[in-house]
Amino acid sequence: YTLPGLYDKIRAVYDTRHHSNLTDEQIRLTERVHLDFTRAGATFDPATQKEYAEIQAELASLCTQFTQNVMKDEELYELVLRKEDLAGCPESLIEAAKQAALERNKEKDDYVITLSRSLVEPFITFADRRDLRQEAWEAWTKRGELSPDRDNVSIAQKILKLRQTQAKMHGYNTFAEYQTVDRMAKTPQKVMELLENVWERAKESANREREALEEYVRSTGEDLEGGIEAWDWRYYAEKVRIAKYDFDESLLKPYLSLDSMTEALFSVSGNLFGLQYKERPDIETYHPDVKVYEVRETLPDGSDKLRAVFLHDNYARPFKSSGAWMSEFRSQTKNLLDGTDDMEGIPIVINNNNFAKGKNTLLSFDDAETLFHEAGHGHHGMLSDATYGRLASTSVVADFVELPSQLMEHWFRDPHVLKQYAKHFEHGDSVPDELLEKLMAARSFNEGFATIEYTACALMDMALHQVEDYTDFDLLEFEEKELERLGMPKGVVMRHRPAHFSHLFSGGFYAAGYYVYLWAEVLDADAFAAFRESGDIFDKDVASNARKFIYSSGNTVAPDELFRQFRGRDPDINFMLEKKGLLEKVV
Repeated sequence: YTLPGLYDKIRAVYDTRHHSNLTDEQIRLTERVHLDFTRAGATFDPATQKEYAEIQAELASLCTQFTQNVMKDEELYELVLRKEDLAGCPESLIEAAKQAALERNKEKDDYVITLSRSLVEPFITFADRRDLRQEAWEAWTKRGELSPDRDNVSIAQKILKLRQTQAKMHGYNTFAEYQTVDRMAKTPQKVMELLENVWERAKESANREREALEEYVRSTGEDLEGGIEAWDWRYYAEKVRIAKYDFDESLLKPYLSLDSMTEALFSVSGNLFGLQYKERPDIETYHPDVKVYEVRETLPDGSDKLRAVFLHDNYARPFKSSGAWMSEFRSQTKNLLDGTDDMEGIPIVINNNNFAKGKNTLLSFDDAETLFHEAGHGHHGMLSDATYGRLASTSVVADFVELPSQLMEHWFRDPHVLKQYAKHFEHGDSVPDELLEKLMAARSFNEGFATIEYTACALMDMALHQVEDYTDFDLLEFEEKELERLGMPKGVVMRHRPAHFSHLFSGGFYAAGYYVYLWAEVLDADAFAAFRESGDIFDKDVASNARKFIYSSGNTVAPDELFRQFRGRDPDINFMLEKKGLLEKVV
């Protein structure tokens, strides 16, 4: 970006872009490349460029250390149990805990809960022993703080200060201003409008949910010291869900095997976009768990086309980063030299998950939703149809990138899809209608809790990155005071506390940008409404438009314009509020 003379040539093309014989896509490419260079410091004088490069290098080093510290905490921590300690837990969790013990060479009667979300979250949801739930929860929420040798709090503080310096070098008061200017939101104020709108509604909902949990505890005659604590909420929410809706999620899990949900995913992909998946076990991968697929489609002229190579890496294992994500070994492009094999422009896309591996890998509802979510990102890469790699695939602004992923989740949640593909892993029977009906009735239950868990993180992210002076800044004190200012409901904790908030501190893409999931939820709820309004969630015309304007265009057109072309208007927040059960006005 600072090669002498290069920016001058780019600036010359940029200044004449509307008076040259450039296509619309080439104009967009010119604008994005020019912005890349200016945000990388190409307009700075040599001394400032040197300082900026040093800041970038230090940020890269700190973010890497932050990530490694979280991974090390997750790798080293283990809650070693005996089978009686797992009272209340479903058989699938017990089996996964036994598998974790075997992988860690424990004694034959041992079971292990690690800090993998697919183990620890169901454990604190189902385990009857409150003391063990508390022990697991406290370790889970203190990742990045479990050892003085892995002090992510101080690392995060250094990252925040460096980002502030970076923003001021570009002429912005805060890093939040610097980040949002190149997003659909444009300003931190627009972000806060959305977050605060949802926050106040969700607080009322979460407080009503808490009252329901407390009423349940009273009805059982149980004396719960301290009331509902953070390690109790999921446990008693599950009890209330069963009592109120007669819905026990553990009864659904046997119908959500990884194999059946992958089949459902590939079927949805085929019905929407005509994609076909052919497994290639002959292709060697970096780990035996990884599956490779050719993704093909039949073109209108009847010919067969290779669309992408897709890798599925679904299981948690030691030294693998936690969470779920999509990435690419190669992005789609048409910008190839003459004579180059077209294969060089075919995307190689991977979805990574961290499901607990067992003899039969059974997914929770959230896990299965995550499978579809990451596949949505995968389709953003596989269906990309840009000329230039810089504009292809997920190379879009942060508050648009989650639209393709979150939109795909809707097909998993559709009862017709579940009825067809949710089959019992042992006898193959379809999920009973009665269980599906109970699932649908209970879907919005505990939505206040889930919304608070997420929105608190997004608000904290924006607050952290709107600080103008980090002199004597104490991150943990700031966290405590900000949550108090927000009126955080008792018994709810941020889904990601600062010391393990990898979205913020393992890199810069989601910094001052964690709100994008909610922003995209406005878009995805509205977009899926287009399918519902057609009367068929696989309507060919709507699917074709979704492919064109959401999954294939990448960054070739501004994202707000893409949405308008798809929907014929700007997005409507009410579809999202309705989905969350938050449409009622706050009194």
